[in-house]
Amino acid sequence: MAKPDLLPHLNWLKAFEAAARRSSFTLAADELGLTQAAISQQIRALESRLGTALFHRRQRGVTLTPEGSAYLPHIQSAFAGLARSTQELFGRRPAQTITLLSPISFATLWLTPRLRSIEGETQGLSLDITTMHTPDDYEASETVFDIRFGLGDWPGRRAYRLTTERLRPVAAPQASRRRTDIWQRLPLLAVRGAREMWPDWFALAGLPPQGPARYRFDSFVAALGAAEAGAGILLGSRPLIDAALARKTLLALSDIELQSAAGHFITHEAGRPLTPAQALFLAAIMRTASLRTG
Repeated sequence: MAKPDLLPHLNWLKAFEAAARRSSFTLAADELGLTQAAISQQIRALESRLGTALFHRRQRGVTLTPEGSAYLPHIQSAFAGLARSTQELFGRRPAQTITLLSPISFATLWLTPRLRSIEGETQGLSLDITTMHTPDDYEASETVFDIRFGLGDWPGRRAYRLTTERLRPVAAPQASRRRTDIWQRLPLLAVRGAREMWPDWFALAGLPPQGPARYRFDSFVAALGAAEAGAGILLGSRPLIDAALARKTLLALSDIELQSAAGHFITHEAGRPLTPAQALFLAAIMRTASLRTG
C-alpha cells in the first residue's frame, strides 16, 4: 500500500491516464477540458511525486516509459472499479430480464392473467416469454426457466409445481341448453397427448363411453377455442378453463372432476445457482400459484 504522502492527486492521475491512452498531451487536454500546459504541469507534478519519468516527450506526441507502461493498467483498473462501484450504488439500475419458455396454452390461459400479481412482487424486472411448439424446443432453449406439463420428474431439471390438473367436461352455453341428449348431439373434443382421458372420465362418471373424439388438437388453447365456439364437448383442464367458466363462455356439464397427478411445473437447470432477480421471480410465481381458486 502506498504511503499517504506518496498517493498522487486524482487530477494528476486523470491527466496521466488520458495522455497515455491518447499518446498526446494535446488530445488529453481536449478530452478533459484543460489546456495542454495544464496537462503537462499535472503530469510533471505526478512524475515528481513518484520520482520517475512516465513519458518520453517527442516532437509528435509522447510515449510511455517502462515505468509508465507498468503504472497505466493499475490506474485504469482503479478508475474502472470506482466507476462500477458508483454505478452500482448510485446509478439508475437497468431492468433485469427473466427469460421463460412456456407452452402457449399455459402462457395464454394461466400466466398472462396473473402477470399483474407477479409484477407487484417483482417491480424492476422484465419478463421475456417464448412459447414452445414441440418438445424439441426445450432442448434448444437458452431460457433460464421453462414451464413443463407432466409429473415433475425431468432429468437434470429442478421442478416446482404450479398446478394440479382436474378434468371436467365443458361446452358452450348455446350448445348445451338441451342437456338430456347432449352426449349424442355434440362431438367430443380432445387434446393430443397426456390429456386424451375421455375413457377415464366416463368410467369415473359411470357413463358408457362415447367413442373416440371427433376433433383433436395439438394445443389446449385451440381446443378451448373450439369448445367456446360450440364445436363440441371438451374435457377441460382446470385451472386453465377457470376464466372461461367465470366469463360463462363455457358451462360445466358435470360436477365430476377427474383428478390427475400431472400438472404444470416451472423448472430450471438442476445445480444452477439463481441470481437474486431470478430467485425473486421464482418465489413470486410460486406464491401466485398457491392462490388457487375454485
